[in-house]
Amino acid sequence: MKKNKYKKNRREEKSNSPFENKKKFCPFSQPGSPVIDYKDVRLLSRYITEKGKIIPSRITGVSRKKQKELSKAIKKARFLSLMSYTNKSYTSS
Repeated sequence: MKKNKYKKNRREEKSNSPFENKKKFCPFSQPGSPVIDYKDVRLLSRYITEKGKIIPSRITGVSRKKQKELSKAIKKARFLSLMSYTNKSYTSS
C-alpha cells in the first residue's frame, strides 16, 4: 500500500502538464486597469485574431462581465468603421 501512496505523491510533484490549473486574472478588473472603450482601437485589437474573430475569455482570462463589455465595444467600433471586420490593421492619425 505504501508504494501506491508514493507513486501518487510523485505524480503530484512532477505535474508538468500544459493543462495545469493556473489562476487567471481579469486584466480589466484590477485597480488601475484600462477602461473598455470603443474608441480605444489599440486595446480592442489585442483581443481580435488576424481573421477578425473575438478571442474567447477562456484564452484571454477576461471575466464574463468584462468579456461582454469588450465584445460590445468591438462590435460598436466595427460598426462605426474604426476597426475592420476582417483584419487587424487600423489607421492611426
